[in-house]
Amino acid sequence: AVTLPLAAHQSRLLGKLENLQPEIKKLAERLRYEVSVRGKQLGWSEKVARFHFKKNLRRIITELYIRDNCHPFKATLLVWVQIPMWVCVSLALRNCSVGAVDSGVQEQFSAGGALWFTDLTAPDSTWILPVSLGLVNLLIVEV
Repeated sequence: AVTLPLAAHQSRLLGKLENLQPEIKKLAERLRYEVSVRGKQLGWSEKVARFHFKKNLRRIITELYIRDNCHPFKATLLVWVQIPMWVCVSLALRNCSVGAVDSGVQEQFSAGGALWFTDLTAPDSTWILPVSLGLVNLLIVEV
């Protein structure tokens, strides 16, 4: 419920960034020519011309990101949401499986399974659940 909209937003941003690449390439070529001409007029060294080119190219790219509202850092939002969620879920599952003996949680998990996994506190000896979870995650990433 939380990560799917963020994943869609991230895909949209990455699509916008990919669509900007031809425009950035074209502007970089034009800027390289302009800096070359200007450098010859003012007698700039290669190092100074490269500095001015990089500075102006960064400015142009930033303006394009602002224009299309697609800064690359926004595409990392999904990771910054998923990491704390993963840590919290991992800690919650660990606390449930090795919780206090007197709380009764461990007893409920040891007798609350279904099908071939009747004890939820024991590792899956058939490896069906871990492998299927890995395959489902791979499918999600590929889709």
